[in-house]
Amino acid sequence: MKQLITKLYKNQSFLYKLLLHILTTVLVVYLFPKGGKFQYEFQKGKPWQYETLIAPFDFPIIKSPEEIEAEKSQLTTDAKTYYEYDSEVVEKVQNDFEAQFNQLFSLDSLIDSSSFNDLKRKTRQLLDNFYRNGVIETVDESQHDKLVVLMEDNVEKGIVSYDSFIKLNNLQEYIKKFVDKTGLQSYETLLYNLFFEIIEPNVKLDQEYTNSVLAAELDKIAPTRGNVQKGIRIIAKGEVVEGQKLEQLSSLKKEYESQVWNESNYNWIVFGYIILVALALMMLLLFIRKYRPEIYENNNKVTFIFMNIVFMIILTTLIVKYNTKYVYVVPLCILPLILKAFFDARLGLFAHVLTVLLLGFIVPNSSEYIFLQIIAGIVTILTVSELYKRANLFISVGQITLIYIVAYFAFYITHEGGIKFSEVFSMNESGDLHVIWMYFLQFMLCGLATLFVQPLIYIYEKIFGLVSDVSLLELSDTNSKLLKRLANEAPGTFHHSLQVANLAEAAASEIGANTMLVRVGALYHDIGKMNNPTFFIENQATSVNPHDELAPDESAKTIIDHVLDGIEIAKSNKLPDRVIDFIRTHHGTSTVYYFYQKAKEIDEDVPIEKFQYPGPIPFSKETAILMMADSVEAASKSIKEPTSQIIDDFVERIINKQMDEQQFMNADITLKEIVIIKKVLKKKLNNIYHLRIEYPE
Repeated sequence: MKQLITKLYKNQSFLYKLLLHILTTVLVVYLFPKGGKFQYEFQKGKPWQYETLIAPFDFPIIKSPEEIEAEKSQLTTDAKTYYEYDSEVVEKVQNDFEAQFNQLFSLDSLIDSSSFNDLKRKTRQLLDNFYRNGVIETVDESQHDKLVVLMEDNVEKGIVSYDSFIKLNNLQEYIKKFVDKTGLQSYETLLYNLFFEIIEPNVKLDQEYTNSVLAAELDKIAPTRGNVQKGIRIIAKGEVVEGQKLEQLSSLKKEYESQVWNESNYNWIVFGYIILVALALMMLLLFIRKYRPEIYENNNKVTFIFMNIVFMIILTTLIVKYNTKYVYVVPLCILPLILKAFFDARLGLFAHVLTVLLLGFIVPNSSEYIFLQIIAGIVTILTVSELYKRANLFISVGQITLIYIVAYFAFYITHEGGIKFSEVFSMNESGDLHVIWMYFLQFMLCGLATLFVQPLIYIYEKIFGLVSDVSLLELSDTNSKLLKRLANEAPGTFHHSLQVANLAEAAASEIGANTMLVRVGALYHDIGKMNNPTFFIENQATSVNPHDELAPDESAKTIIDHVLDGIEIAKSNKLPDRVIDFIRTHHGTSTVYYFYQKAKEIDEDVPIEKFQYPGPIPFSKETAILMMADSVEAASKSIKEPTSQIIDDFVERIINKQMDEQQFMNADITLKEIVIIKKVLKKKLNNIYHLRIEYPE
């Protein structure tokens, strides 16, 4: 049991990555669609590239969205409108008529009994005509010349013309016609008074019932029309995908993707997805292990990479489930941007490509989506540099957006077989933008969302303890608290660090290394000298040398300890690990040669280990550059009468010695790059000492 625990402890890093791999695979597969996947890719107007396709089972032909929309539009246009007829209002008006008529006309002494009854009969007939179909208050011009359904107590009373309703605002006109027709002009004013007093609207639109009936009719629209029988040939090899063939292929694809699978089929589908996702994530781990071992050994960084991939998959899945039309709104280029900011471009592009391949199982038109996103990812990696410069990010986002638009426009042309500008620059019947403009707008929104990478990088720095070029820019400020302290307590070391920073930055720029990282590493590499500044010659303002009173091994220990002291100071000031790496490695495992020679004068057999730095040796281009620049700059102070030839030989001798001591074995740097660095250092030192090439007399 004890051996098992010991073995698990020794392999805990590997076990963590294995667990991370399994959990990520499970989560990604859980997000995948659980239906079938159509095995053929096809495009409208393109030849069928596969063998003759026979219907594997009976399936319906699914109507296109345009067809369904046209049916809905027609139903909406032809839909009946329902109006509620209130008979209680009619009874009230009739009662009011009796009372008001008798009151108004009984006062007129000129009307005899016969005339009174005749007038009342005619007036009552007019009132009945008003309420035969009903009186309406609000006029809806859209219902002109249309038939509507009249309801009474939720029972259909009949279908009438909307124009047969008496409009309340036209009441005076109706009375005027009645008076002219019956010759009752002498009673016109009294009739106006009567009807305007008693008439009330009794018909109103029943919007709720009208909507419910329309909704029921719309629900009856069948999503399919006709069926394709099993064994029927759908399309033969070489035939163009268009018309009925396109409809049948699209229907078959949807049938595959929407089938409700039985338990055995479902399990096989999930098992297949697990293998595919596990392979993709395994490739990422193997890539990191082979080409980025320092990242592979850091579980925090591996977790960070996997988390960002899963985050992009989750975000895309949510958008696809909401509406597949908006899939390009997801700013997928944030992924390579972030990984390039914290690690390097190669890792960022590799992770981006794998993520896009995984998303191909989720998004529609996967081949088109994969092409667009991979092209955009490549442009992101190639264009975005020096992220700490805000203008660079805006320019790069503009270029990425432009690539999206151009590539999609090319796809649109190939799908449609051309472009009709009259259609592209006009809205459809529903007033919506043309599809191509809708996608262009999505790409612009995607570009704006990509700008969110700046605050996201800051958040990740705080959560995962990583460092980006933006943080490096802040650390390079010589007015920062730690560098000001170095300038005050060890001014010679501070000046030396500035010189090394300039040399290292120039060398890094020549070979394509991270210039900002090298500069920051150079500025902080000797901060450990603040603990004992006078023990280092650049800080000795007087002729007094503390080493004169110490034994050679004690002096060597004091010199060597500045590395460990620097690491402690850096950690207490919360400097990032990437900067602390420069403090650890800037002397590698080299020897404090001066004090070693003095010790050998006393004791020939003195062990060299006491005079060697503990290491580690540089493990990146940047840390290797700093070692070279630091050694050359420090040693150059000992040249009494510098000439171009002396400096050239001097640089060659120091760097060749470091190579002989195998200080650059673990650094990802080539011999060609070392030669370039030598040339840069020679040129810079010649400029520092204002030297020119000596021409023969």
